[in-house]
Amino acid sequence: MNLILLGAPGAGKGTQAELLIEKLSIPAISTGNMLREAMSNGSELGKQVKTYMDGGLLVPDELVLGIVAERVAQPDCSKGFILDGVPRTLAQAEVLDAKGVRIDHVVSIEIDDDVIEGRMTGRRVCGKCGCSYHIDANPSKTEGICDQCGGELVIRKDDAPETVRRRLEVYHESTEVLKDYYAKSGKLRIVSGDQSIEGCHRDILEAIGAEV
Repeated sequence: MNLILLGAPGAGKGTQAELLIEKLSIPAISTGNMLREAMSNGSELGKQVKTYMDGGLLVPDELVLGIVAERVAQPDCSKGFILDGVPRTLAQAEVLDAKGVRIDHVVSIEIDDDVIEGRMTGRRVCGKCGCSYHIDANPSKTEGICDQCGGELVIRKDDAPETVRRRLEVYHESTEVLKDYYAKSGKLRIVSGDQSIEGCHRDILEAIGAEV
């Protein structure tokens, strides 16, 4: 089963993708993770990606699709995959279709912008060991200090309020048109993301016709 997960940054796509990996036994292809890995590698591609992501902008199609093309060619995708973070634009969706990439269901996780902003701006990451926290949902025992190594907790640049708001603007401008595109082919499934992780997972499985 080939799936696409749509949703604004912070809507929970990554979390739901992980649950679907276990349930459906197919890999999730997270472009966000792949783009961050490219940046950490310090390659020329990674440097280009960093420029766009630090500004809260969408990475150009040629960079995204180049990374995705390498990934879907790997053997573990032969029985299906979950696309998380791509396509983000109508042009990307059309390229996927043109390349003969079959998509069975497109799940859009819907959630209000103010809820997303609260989720993302509350994130904190340890500058030393990388452990993640949230000031409301998963706070550290001592404010600003990592429980694991005692390092200082910092706000990633892409979680800063101004960057989050810009990312949401870009999403609404460029990505929501995909819902209309996939609705026309009968592949779109709408699921509420403003509920428990378990509830959202159950609704997704029901929407795609999988056993709950």
